[in-house]
Amino acid sequence: MKVLNLRCANGHGFEGWFASDEDFMAQNGRGAVECPLCADQGVTRLPAAPRLNLSGAREPQPQPQPTPTPAVDARPADLQAAWLQTVRHLMANTEDVGERFAEEARRIHYGEEPQRGIRGQATPEQRHALLEEGIETMSIPVPAALKGPIQ
Repeated sequence: MKVLNLRCANGHGFEGWFASDEDFMAQNGRGAVECPLCADQGVTRLPAAPRLNLSGAREPQPQPQPTPTPAVDARPADLQAAWLQTVRHLMANTEDVGERFAEEARRIHYGEEPQRGIRGQATPEQRHALLEEGIETMSIPVPAALKGPIQ
């Protein structure tokens, strides 16, 4: 099993597990490899530097790292993980109303339906009309991997 470091055209880094280099090339060539965050299929393999300790020398001792300041020292992988956790929380705690989003948002806003968190699809025109009525919405892209059952 080979674990490869991959990156999509949008700069999202992730790991992929493949039986061999040839397996990765075959899957990537037919568009079967996609970014788990944005579903982009423009995936490239990043260079890897395997570390082999052949000399019998001892493992280097890790140096203590300074405590990171979240706003300054956040790594892209940490930001991606936090974003995925936020999207999972949103999906677990809202009702999916699909294409009825604009109508349901209006019913809730005008008191015809009980207050609750909803999510769904709305066109830019529908979102603009909702905003003109004083109903604020937010667009959040959901990775293709999370559109199925939440695991």
